[in-house]
Amino acid sequence: MTIELVYLALSIVLVFIQLLLPIGIATRERGRDWNAGPRDQPMPPLTGIGGRLERAHRNIMETFPLFMGAVLIAHLAGVHTWVTVTGASLYFWGRVVYVPLYALGIPYVRSLVWVVSTAGIFLILAAACLTR
Repeated sequence: MTIELVYLALSIVLVFIQLLLPIGIATRERGRDWNAGPRDQPMPPLTGIGGRLERAHRNIMETFPLFMGAVLIAHLAGVHTWVTVTGASLYFWGRVVYVPLYALGIPYVRSLVWVVSTAGIFLILAAACLTR
């Protein structure tokens, strides 16, 4: 398995962890009956760290399919270079750093980390499209 595919697998784990974090906070705030129930009644949105973790999860769900597509395109094209490895690394580690920055409500640095992780996607795509 290539390093890029390893980063893809690790990113899947990260997405799952980011799914569980706000659910844990919601369960603590709303109770186990809410979590186990049908959730028919609308609840107020989570606030504070719970709300930020929920938004961070939504954010990774916006970029993860793009990352997955880029890695798979490079893999299917047989492109495995230092550029694709760097791009996958930037995406994964950027997303790891992004979570606590968002949870703690740290502006600007969080946005910069998002840009770096997203640049990783474009590096992979560029390498896949430009390498012969």
